[in-house]
Amino acid sequence: MSKVLMLYASMTGNTELMAEIIAEVVENRGHEVVTKTFDLDPIDVEELLEYDGVLVGTYSWDDGELPYEAEDFYEELDDVDITGKIVGVFGSGDSFYDSYGGASQMMGERFKEKQANLVAERLIVDLEPDKQDVVRCQQFAQAFCGMIEG
Repeated sequence: MSKVLMLYASMTGNTELMAEIIAEVVENRGHEVVTKTFDLDPIDVEELLEYDGVLVGTYSWDDGELPYEAEDFYEELDDVDITGKIVGVFGSGDSFYDSYGGASQMMGERFKEKQANLVAERLIVDLEPDKQDVVRCQQFAQAFCGMIEG
């Protein structure tokens, strides 16, 4: 059984709902999921090293910016070597804005720069997940599990 860290920021509950769907699939595959939120839980980037895989979800603020509560984590990634760490990035966005899902894209690029082993898709859902998005979340989680299970 692998140990997975689920980190997310959710203002309206949309990213939280995505995190719950993804975590359920990962747990059903037999992995332990430890869930933390950027706004309520202290997160030390060194913690990433204690897990077999990391899932990071964030909503996009304003015109695609990282939410305030995730900024420190984003910057502190410079302080840890996560080369090869299995990471999946997801989040909610609003297609009304020019930069749709910009925060998730930024977070994914940051992990790519740090040479993490990323799930190919950065899963972005327009506002609240609908039935098709639930399936996409489940498929994303399956792909993540496939990477952990080798």
